[in-house]
Amino acid sequence: MAPVQLKPRPVGASSGTRTAAGLEAAAGPQVRGDATVKVWGDMTVEVALSVMAGARAGHLLICDADDQCTGSVTLAQLVAVRDSAVSTDTVRLSDVAALSR
Repeated sequence: MAPVQLKPRPVGASSGTRTAAGLEAAAGPQVRGDATVKVWGDMTVEVALSVMAGARAGHLLICDADDQCTGSVTLAQLVAVRDSAVSTDTVRLSDVAALSR
């Protein structure tokens, strides 16, 4: 196997292929300025808890593929599901939101 030499990138240098619009359109959680986090409904409870911890948010807005809000979940709801006997690797946020309606 050949060794790989890494070159540090100068401060402020960009990759040349990424734009602000491209980064904003990337899939995944989106944090707004008011710490509201928008996620997709197929995210699992475990991943959602990690996202909430990283964003320091108390709730998540669940959005569909058209970026329309379809519901929300709170930290308390996710902790209750995590602490239950249900496997949190298979429970999706859309399932948790449906239970709370």
